[in-house]
Amino acid sequence: MERPVPPENIAAAHLPYAERAAWIACGADRMLGIVCQPADGPRRSEAVLIVVGGPQYRVGSHRQFVRLARRLAAAGFMSLRFDYRGMGDSEGSARTFEQVADDLAAALDFLSGESDVSSIAVWALCDAASAALMSCSVDDRVRHLVLVNPWARSEATLATTHLKHYYGRRLLEREFWARLLRGRFDWKASLHGLRTNIRQALTGQAASTGSPFQARMARGWRAFRGRILLILSGRDLTAREFLEHASHDAAWHGLLQMPNVQRAEHPKADHTFSEESWQRWLEDQTVDWLATAVDDEVRVANA
Repeated sequence: MERPVPPENIAAAHLPYAERAAWIACGADRMLGIVCQPADGPRRSEAVLIVVGGPQYRVGSHRQFVRLARRLAAAGFMSLRFDYRGMGDSEGSARTFEQVADDLAAALDFLSGESDVSSIAVWALCDAASAALMSCSVDDRVRHLVLVNPWARSEATLATTHLKHYYGRRLLEREFWARLLRGRFDWKASLHGLRTNIRQALTGQAASTGSPFQARMARGWRAFRGRILLILSGRDLTAREFLEHASHDAAWHGLLQMPNVQRAEHPKADHTFSEESWQRWLEDQTVDWLATAVDDEVRVANA
């Protein structure tokens, strides 16, 4: 029996967007996607593929991806957000971010088959940003990458990041000193953790050559011929780990300073931009940068 497409939203005349669900073929399985497009007014020829990070589905934490898609539609961009195979409403078995190349290719095929789509931007959070660098950066249809808090974790970067950003911040927190004075702070366990982090950080810095997925990320970044917007959260250890790795690994030397790379950072935001003002800032950065990049390319093409 045919599996019904689950409803996501009912478009209304007063809304600046219209949404529809669609099945995306990927091998023997189907992935559930939501197409969001402008309800009226001009529509840009570049579409946006929104790729979710971590073990979550197309809605995202605090409906982050729903909001982003609708904001893009209001600015004239069609978008597609979808569930990987084995996640949400999609068929198939779950897989890691290193195993979703076929999922991403299928989503790109579907989106590029939509009318009026001449190029694609990929917007990706966390390990989805890592997957996009490994899989989408060599696809000629992809002209822009928006990478939010990319995942580059290793034992060495995690330990070094904790030493630089976690322990120092804890010493400035009132709650830490209150617990210490009340005798509720387990200083033995904390000291053990500190020693472990120091040992892992020193060992990693001495012997690290970059894990395979991190090296593939770097190759994808270097090979990409379009523009990259790197968005980072100031209070996110994942973002700090990425910068730690990029600043010490030889494969990443100079990549963040390439002329096609722009960087934006919100000093107070957490990993998923969970507060209202942080989410609005993230949407502003995305829409303004994409609109400017697309308009610049149109001007060059028409010159």
